[in-house]
Amino acid sequence: MKAVKYHLVLIVCFFHVIIVMADDSTRSNVTISNRRGLFRHKKHDGPCVPRNSIDKCWRCDPKWADNRQKLAGCVQGFGHNTTGGKGGKIYVVTNPSDNDVINPAPGTLRHAVLQPEPLWITFAAHMNIKLCRELLFTSHKTIDGRGFHIHIAGGAGIMLQHIRNVIISNIHMYEIAPAKGGMIRSSPHHIGVRGASDGDAICIFGSSDIWIDHCSLHGAYDGLIDIVARSTDITISNNHFVRHDKALLFGASDETPDENMRVTLCFNHFGKGLTQRLPAVRWGFVHVVNNDYTMWKSYAIGGAKGATIISQGNRYKAEHGAAKEVTHRNQATQSEWCKWTWRSEGDLMLNGAFFVNSGNPHWAKQYKGYPLLKPEPAHKVHELTNFAGATLGCRVGLPC
Repeated sequence: MKAVKYHLVLIVCFFHVIIVMADDSTRSNVTISNRRGLFRHKKHDGPCVPRNSIDKCWRCDPKWADNRQKLAGCVQGFGHNTTGGKGGKIYVVTNPSDNDVINPAPGTLRHAVLQPEPLWITFAAHMNIKLCRELLFTSHKTIDGRGFHIHIAGGAGIMLQHIRNVIISNIHMYEIAPAKGGMIRSSPHHIGVRGASDGDAICIFGSSDIWIDHCSLHGAYDGLIDIVARSTDITISNNHFVRHDKALLFGASDETPDENMRVTLCFNHFGKGLTQRLPAVRWGFVHVVNNDYTMWKSYAIGGAKGATIISQGNRYKAEHGAAKEVTHRNQATQSEWCKWTWRSEGDLMLNGAFFVNSGNPHWAKQYKGYPLLKPEPAHKVHELTNFAGATLGCRVGLPC
């Protein structure tokens, strides 16, 4: 009898373990599924086939890690002159901490971006970096996250202020919060008092020649990317944006004209949980080309103060039960906004989406700026943006 009871106990324990393991597996799969929804992890089952013109420049080279700086020659659009840390030494971040903003430890990301010379900054391993204060840069830097999963999360964001020539590539940024002010180092030779940060994931202030590529951003307290105060020649490409109310703001002041601002927004995916400002634009010239807009609640593209917005070869899919209009003019009468040049050319409108054009339909004949990125047909947008975000899964010795 004792033997029978013993075996019954063993059988009950066995099935209990199986049930617990199955339950844990289910929870794990849900977690992974949710993360894939946020970060768009892609599984490469076949050969590398880059779809857009930027990725074609470097992605399928199995020796990309031997010549990381080749990436600097791949940028297109208004940020085409951006070379980041090209020609500089490789700086490998080995320490994910951010404990000292006045004398950051060598090997930390903060120490790297404050060095006076051009640097190509890479990482020694997967890292989760929680910034205790906003991360200030000096000019001529590249942050290259290829090869590892690099997450900047749960703390402050990045501030590019009065600098030039910066590349940020293959970084996850999320749960960015405001940070208190105080003493902070902003260059090798300057420590000063700064106010509290706003909680932007990336803020570009008075800077030029900036390229943000293959990053995944969501969940900042303020904007995901803000471009303010006399910034220009910027390309934002191959990024994945989700879960945010007011994602992209280009030109922050109604009172201060910023007519020289030029931004290219290309090959990005705008996904779940977005409401508006994709982007919102004041002043300047923004070229929106071959992006995939799969969701917005209020509007996709908004603006004011005579901004020029040229939308070419994008896919706009309105969400069921949400606003169908792509465009929104902020606090302007029709007699005013009808003069703003907002043009949709070759865009694909789905599920009732529509773009209200205004301004000069022959704008291209008068345009005298840098040659604009030539759009691919809008029906190709899903392929062009299929690997948007910091989810390429690059491994040394293999194509990304």
